[in-house]
Amino acid sequence: MNWIENIRQWRQLPTTEKLRRRWQAIPQDVAQSMSFEQEPVELRRLQEILDQIAPPVSSKPLAASLPIPN
Repeated sequence: MNWIENIRQWRQLPTTEKLRRRWQAIPQDVAQSMSFEQEPVELRRLQEILDQIAPPVSSKPLAASLPIPN
């Protein structure tokens, strides 16, 4: 599978699935970033922190969802 096929498949996913996958990727992304800064952190600890936070209902910030005032 090439990158074009990966993108096509990603675009076909429901919004909720995209949000779930992004949410689950946060600990790995943070761990990689911290490692790059030479401040390694345990992936397990990051997952524990994430588990304490409720995932967002929408990928849009609240302000982006509100109508523009007149």
